[in-house]
Amino acid sequence: MKFDILIIGAGPAGLNAARIAAEAGASVGIVDDNALPGGQIWRQGPGHRAAGPARAVLDALTARTNVALLSATRIVQPLPGRQLLAESPDRALSLAYGKLIVASGARERFLPYPGWTLPGITGAGGLQALIKGGMPVRGERIVIAGSGPLLWAAAVTARQHGATIAAVVEQAPPQAVRRFAAGLVHTPAKLAQALRMRFDLRATPYWCDVYVAEAIGTTRVTQARVRRGNDDVLVDCDRIACAYGLVPNTGIGAALGCRLETHAGSPAIAVNEWQQTSAEAVYAAGECTGVGGMELAAVEGRIAAYAALGDHANARHLFAERERYRRFATRLHAAFELASALRALPQPDTVFCRCEDVAYGDVARHTSWRDAKLQTRCGMGPCQGKICGEAAAFCFGWPQNGQRPPFSPARIDTLLHVAAAQ
Repeated sequence: MKFDILIIGAGPAGLNAARIAAEAGASVGIVDDNALPGGQIWRQGPGHRAAGPARAVLDALTARTNVALLSATRIVQPLPGRQLLAESPDRALSLAYGKLIVASGARERFLPYPGWTLPGITGAGGLQALIKGGMPVRGERIVIAGSGPLLWAAAVTARQHGATIAAVVEQAPPQAVRRFAAGLVHTPAKLAQALRMRFDLRATPYWCDVYVAEAIGTTRVTQARVRRGNDDVLVDCDRIACAYGLVPNTGIGAALGCRLETHAGSPAIAVNEWQQTSAEAVYAAGECTGVGGMELAAVEGRIAAYAALGDHANARHLFAERERYRRFATRLHAAFELASALRALPQPDTVFCRCEDVAYGDVARHTSWRDAKLQTRCGMGPCQGKICGEAAAFCFGWPQNGQRPPFSPARIDTLLHVAAAQ
């Protein structure tokens, strides 16, 4: 399969890029590993169909005959030339492109603490995804904890589906949250969204400068031990949704040779003003270039598409809007910077690498991420260090070496395409 423009990711950045490219007459391919388009922020599921901006862009793409949406399809690795190897549920695909737009999004950052592997514990975004996928939460008591506006969005989703939000637990200090809230006047759409969520959760306790120090339970979580200053408070709950912000998904970009740069403390794909990366014919947009929210991702996707088409005039018209949302992102990261106290939460016997069942104490004895992997197998399980690697970067300050292909488990017959291509 060959496309003028191939897009990896069907979230706000990828879908907006696809719409611009398709309306210009280019042949467009969109690859996404979810069953339905929308990414994480516009995730669809039973009873959760796209609405608003998501519905508008999906309807526009559905009406085009020059767009191929490859859902439930994962990129496995690059192939020689401008090609990628992908895998769908029933076959391997070689995808050739003239221009590539990487819109691979971001994932949640998880930090270890005693009991964090108990059943009933997810990330905040993970809880949203499970609910939209059909998981019932009616009647359950949920503690939503971590950092950033995603906590509010997850709490609203859970409450709308019948859950009781026992508390929203934010690690950032109250003065930082107030400054961030005041700055929302510069982005009216964000302000309106925040006011709606605050009204929906007006009866929910919202604690700042507080974090979950331990999850308690035997067969599943039953209590959260929450640290407030020098005091610990036990909160009865049936679930804990806890994650500490988002980190860019850079694996595919790095494998393509794209230069990475540090953005808000995490590696991100570096781009120029046209969203172009350091790799030939490769552009990037959205959270993989730095976490900044849905609106920023959408405008970056449009700029990347115009630039890939060679339409720099229309791309430039969007620069001011992009800059406005980049300033929002800067305020976001400043307000919700992670407290150093979170590094001291795990005990020596706390599980650090969930895939390989490696304890924190075993990892802490080493001096680098590479050494820890070699000696303990930390980061060498199915997630390939996506969870424990970020935790190690935060807890120990260890830089990571990136992810080698294949990017996810693949069938043998798919991998045989690599040998054939070489």
